[in-house]
Amino acid sequence: MSSNFFFLESHDPLLLQLASTAEQAFVPDPNTTLLKLRQLGEAIAQDIASRLGIEVGERTTQLDLLRKIQQEASLPREVAESFHDIRRTGNVATHEFTTSHREALQGLRMARNLAVWYHRTFGNAVKDWKPGAFVTPEDPSVQVRDLEERIAQLLRAQQASQRELNVAQQLAEAEAQKAAELEKYAERVKEDAEVWQSLAHEQEVAYLEAKQAFEKHQHEIVEAAAEETVEAQEQVAEVRDAIKTSVWYETEAETRLRIDQQLCDAGWEADTQNLRYASGARPESGKCKAIAEWPTASGPADYILFDGLLPVATVEAKKASKSVAGDIDQAERYSRDIKDSDEISLYQNEWPVEPGNPEKGSYRIPFAFSTNGRPYLEQHQEMSGIWFRDLRRPQNNRKVNDGWYSPEGLQSLLKQDLDAAEEQLQQQSFNFDFQLRYYQIDAIRAAERAIRDGQDHILLAMATGTGKTKTAIAMIYRLLQAQRFRRILFLVDRSALGEQTADAFATTKMLNQQTFADTFNIKGLKEATPDTATQVHVATVQGMVKRILYAEDDRPTVDQYDCIVVDECHRGYLLDRELDDTEVKFRSQHDYISKYRRVVDFFDAVKIGLTATPALHTTEIFGEPVYLYSYREAVIDGYLIDHEPPFHIKTRHNQEGIDYAVGDKIAYYDSLKNSIDYAHVEDEVNFDISKINRVIEDEAFNRIVCNVLAENIDPFDQEKTLIFCATDRHADMVVRLMKDAIAEAYGDCEDGLVKKITGNTDKPLEAIRFYKNDRLPNIAVTVDLLTTGVDVPEICNLVFLRPVKSRILYEQMKGRATRQCPEIGKEVFRIFDAVNLYDNLEPLTNMKPVVVSPNISFQQLEQEIVGKQTHDSEQQELARDQFIAKLQRKRRNMSDEAREAFETTVGQAPEDFINDIKTLPIAEVADWFINHPGLGEFLDTKSQSSPPVIFISEKDDELLDVAENYGKAVTPADYLSEFESFIKDHENDMIALQTIIHQPGKITRQQIKELMLELSEAQFTEKNLRKAWALASNKDIAARIVGYVRKAAVGDALVPWEERVDNAIGVILTQKPWKPAQKNLLKDIGELLKTRLALDEQSINESALRRKGGFNRVNKMFDGELPQLLEAINEAVWDQTG
Repeated sequence: MSSNFFFLESHDPLLLQLASTAEQAFVPDPNTTLLKLRQLGEAIAQDIASRLGIEVGERTTQLDLLRKIQQEASLPREVAESFHDIRRTGNVATHEFTTSHREALQGLRMARNLAVWYHRTFGNAVKDWKPGAFVTPEDPSVQVRDLEERIAQLLRAQQASQRELNVAQQLAEAEAQKAAELEKYAERVKEDAEVWQSLAHEQEVAYLEAKQAFEKHQHEIVEAAAEETVEAQEQVAEVRDAIKTSVWYETEAETRLRIDQQLCDAGWEADTQNLRYASGARPESGKCKAIAEWPTASGPADYILFDGLLPVATVEAKKASKSVAGDIDQAERYSRDIKDSDEISLYQNEWPVEPGNPEKGSYRIPFAFSTNGRPYLEQHQEMSGIWFRDLRRPQNNRKVNDGWYSPEGLQSLLKQDLDAAEEQLQQQSFNFDFQLRYYQIDAIRAAERAIRDGQDHILLAMATGTGKTKTAIAMIYRLLQAQRFRRILFLVDRSALGEQTADAFATTKMLNQQTFADTFNIKGLKEATPDTATQVHVATVQGMVKRILYAEDDRPTVDQYDCIVVDECHRGYLLDRELDDTEVKFRSQHDYISKYRRVVDFFDAVKIGLTATPALHTTEIFGEPVYLYSYREAVIDGYLIDHEPPFHIKTRHNQEGIDYAVGDKIAYYDSLKNSIDYAHVEDEVNFDISKINRVIEDEAFNRIVCNVLAENIDPFDQEKTLIFCATDRHADMVVRLMKDAIAEAYGDCEDGLVKKITGNTDKPLEAIRFYKNDRLPNIAVTVDLLTTGVDVPEICNLVFLRPVKSRILYEQMKGRATRQCPEIGKEVFRIFDAVNLYDNLEPLTNMKPVVVSPNISFQQLEQEIVGKQTHDSEQQELARDQFIAKLQRKRRNMSDEAREAFETTVGQAPEDFINDIKTLPIAEVADWFINHPGLGEFLDTKSQSSPPVIFISEKDDELLDVAENYGKAVTPADYLSEFESFIKDHENDMIALQTIIHQPGKITRQQIKELMLELSEAQFTEKNLRKAWALASNKDIAARIVGYVRKAAVGDALVPWEERVDNAIGVILTQKPWKPAQKNLLKDIGELLKTRLALDEQSINESALRRKGGFNRVNKMFDGELPQLLEAINEAVWDQTG
């Protein structure tokens, strides 16, 4: 018999030798068939890797190699799955020695398809080349299997009807035939085994010779691909293009085999060839079977999925080249037309196709699927993935998934009653043991409303510091309590954040002093997978990427979670972006989709994103926010702190740049010699503010800024300061200059007063804790480490010495100072801007796209390996892989001098160093880097043909101005004049303005809030108006926004708000003889009004008066006239002269 793999002859002899041996071993030793097919898969993978310039070491596993190929060239999903299936079945054959002929036959078919793809992609196949039909080898066990099915049928018949007298006789005959066939089978296998044994030695010798030649040839290919020649790089590019444009080919029968494997992976018994109705396959109690070609009134269903005797789903399976989106209709037809039978148990319920129209019929099976076996591709949704529809509700739309539901998943779905869950959600209260703020309740209601409306991607945007975690906990509690979802994945991007979240779930008291964890089962970061009882699972994006994309045997099914809450979902931009060549290599992104999005989209679940900084990339995944609570709203509501007009520090250098004329001498730092050198400028050069502190170090500029800071902040006060620098070297300089400036201004400076906290800091997490909890350091100097996720309420001063282009990063940086801190009397925070960052980024709206294109350095990876920024071993291992991948590419381009310098620095050749850190435990690798610092810096310095130059300015700088920024206005007086003009120009446009001017007593909280937001959009805030008035008049009057509006509109005198409230309460107290309890309540209302601008029922219920019974109880104590009383107080506040 000619080989099914004959076309491999045109490739390396080893490939055909392995394939032929697998075929020859089929009858005598099916176990060897799978072993040889595994070796064939490994050889094909090694050949592809060599063509891409990927080295294969002795310890490189097939799993590792496939990952590297995927990272380098993005194999088609069908190809990657085939490689992994062949690898897994070969591993089972190696360890268990129980391979059946049926399994070996499936392996041969699978390997043949992979070989066909390989030949089409890398061989000399003509355009219309066809491999011919697969020639099925004779299976000596087929007769035995047929008789086993016959016996099973007879046993079922015997159980169903004892009156069938001839069943017992037929059963005895079948048993006798089976015994005879088993004897023939054993004899055949024995004969072939003897022949096989005689050839085994010869085959093994041929294999070893072919393998040795193959490995030598692969080494030559790798060396050629690694050459830095145009021709070599073009060849590698051609390989990538060939893989990218390659087409997977399979027949309809082979498509069914692929679908069989997918169903088996999801937990179903599936075998189209043998587990089919015509062959006697029937459902059995306790088993979950996918039985093929089950008869219905309108034709056989491709599959019926049985959970025991219950048919739970119908499946329409199409050839891979067909569109499948519309084929759900056929699966629905099978559900309607399933026949009654003694062999199955249909559901008592039926689900009408069209409620109110019985002529349309009813569904008798609850779920329907259609598929063509192709992996899901977003660009070709209608032609890929597994389409699914829940037939129990007409409003349930068909949708596409990346995998099959498991039996457990369908069982759980059947138990779910969405209508009852939605009704219970409507009835649930928000009365937890902790008080939710109004906007948190509104956010939860908005999310629940979106879920009720069928929205499966939901975005909640709430400013940093407004309690997203508490909101999420309350929302998840309600959803689980109502049984709207059965298991929720809480996804974070960092282990530290995951631990904080798990702690919050464990300690937050929900009802009757019972914590969330007392009520619902929670799994934390230490548990990679949930168990049956798990209701909330906290996991990192990195951990889920590992499970979904790289899991060897424990890939989750799409139904494992039915809701995903993604915290800080804007962080997806770190992965969901266009990456540079190095990042693509080790971040493993496909051409069109990031790992982050793959995780979010993988599960058939409602996805709820939480963010403080929504941006275009976030809305592309989660949609527009269903609820938005902005920083400005939180400031207006009094939940966050506003900032004063930013101080702009203007110097000659940051305004005009640093100029060098032709022939000027410029200093630069030579990192190789670790010395300062000089060069003459050949062309005119101007270093503008974007380059200062990055490309050119400017000590004169930084000294001026530090002197200004020392004059304007009190470093010995409780208020803390955070300075953002451009680089780690820059941070070191600023620490030194800041200490000098403080010593100059105050006489001395404690060493711990100013501290650098970056990834290079020793024990940075500990340094952050000291900064947060202790007096020292009072001033922290950072680059990236404190930009997000660190809450230090005492921060009152932000200093920008670092230009950034990302609005998200800017808002996160600014968010470090917005939290309240009543312990130190914090009312505002201040911004000191020396790089014009505020003007460049503040005007951007919340939905502008973010442009990010970072280059990850060896130094950054070194820090991550050491674990300075995280103690997550998974992230450390990822960084190790990235470091190796980057170094592999670099070493191929090393000159002899560079190799010698590397060996001098490290003590061994690059290849040996790579092998060592690849195999050592990550803890030992981290220790090595700790004990040998500087390798990252050395490699970064050598990563270009010439070392990166750090210029050093030796020119003097001068301070031009330190002025607060009032937008377009130049002076505070100009600002107040513009405000007055704005009020008068818009009086007739805004109802709130008309009310404040003509009927201030009737103004509502909502009107005031809307007005403040409008004014904020025009850059007029209460804090800025107060500061401008104080500077313009030398009087600091806390008049509140309504006072400033009335001053501008009708000339009212500015009176401090608290004074107005005290006067108003005094007037009310004189109007009638109040009872003692009423007097006390009036004083309480006055104190509350001092923190508000108007009072209503909601403000009463959200205040300390809640403990006295809230609005209803207080209203009763005022004889039901509280609304009129509040209006009278509001009128009295403004019915004053001054």
